[in-house]
Amino acid sequence: MRKEMTRTIAAALLLGLATAFGVAASASAQEATNAEWLSLKKDVFGDREIVTGEGKIELEAPIRAEDAATVPLTVRMPADFAKNVTALTLVIDKNPSPVVATFKYGEAAGTGDRMLSTRVRIDQYSDVRAIAETSDGKLYMTAKFVKASGGCSAPASKDAEEAAKSLGRMQVKTAVNKDTDGLTQEAQVMIKHPNNSGLQMDQLTGLYAPAHYVNKVEVKTGNAVVFSMEGGISISEDPNFRFSYRGSPSDVMAVKAEDSNGNVFEGKSTPSQS
Repeated sequence: MRKEMTRTIAAALLLGLATAFGVAASASAQEATNAEWLSLKKDVFGDREIVTGEGKIELEAPIRAEDAATVPLTVRMPADFAKNVTALTLVIDKNPSPVVATFKYGEAAGTGDRMLSTRVRIDQYSDVRAIAETSDGKLYMTAKFVKASGGCSAPASKDAEEAAKSLGRMQVKTAVNKDTDGLTQEAQVMIKHPNNSGLQMDQLTGLYAPAHYVNKVEVKTGNAVVFSMEGGISISEDPNFRFSYRGSPSDVMAVKAEDSNGNVFEGKSTPSQS
C-alpha cells in the first residue's frame, strides 16, 4: 500500500515538474518572440506608438498553411476606419526580410469598406502582422500566428527558362460588386514572375538562384491611383493582388510594375475583362 502511494506521489511530482517546465519554456519563448518584435518594430517604425487594431483591422490567415510558399492573407477594414487609412504594411516576424510590402493608398482606394488580398512566403512559424497608418499619423495593428515553414527556400514551380518566357505578363480584371453602394468595386492583378527570394537552391548544381522579385506596383483607374506598393522577397511567385477600389469597372485599370533587376512591366484591363 505504501509503495503504491509513494509511486503515486512521485508520479504527481514528476507531472507537476513537467508542467511547470512546460509553462516556463512557453513563457520564455513568448518573451523571446516579444523581444524580436520590439526590435523589428523599432527598425521599421522607430519609436512611434502602435495601438491595437481590434475592431478596425481584420486579418484573415490560415492557422496552419497548406503550402508555406503561397500562404493567402486578406486584410479587411470597415469604411469608418478605412476612409482615413493612408498606408498598410504587412510584416512576417520570422522571415529573412520581415517587411512583406507597404501599400500606399490613393484617391481611388475609396471611402467604403476596404479589402486587400495577396499570397506570401513564410519561412517558419511566425506572427503575421497588418499595420495601418491613418492620415493623422497614428498606427494600428492586428496579428495572427501562422504555422508554416520553408516557404522562402521552396523551389519555384517552373524552371528558369519557362518562367522567363512569360516574365511580366499581366492579367488585370475588374468586376461589379453588387453588394456595395455601386461605387466600391473589386479588381484583381496577376503578374507572371518567379519572385525568387535568393534562398532557393538548385538541387542539381547546389547553387542559389539570385534574388529577382517584383518590388514596385502602381495601380490606377481612370488616372486616379488606387495604391502603390513597395515589396520584397516575401511575396509569392506570380504575385497576385485582389482589392477593393472606388470607380467604374468600365474604366481602364492600368498597372505598372517594376522588379529588382529594373525590368518594367505594364498591363491594363479591357472591356472584355470588366
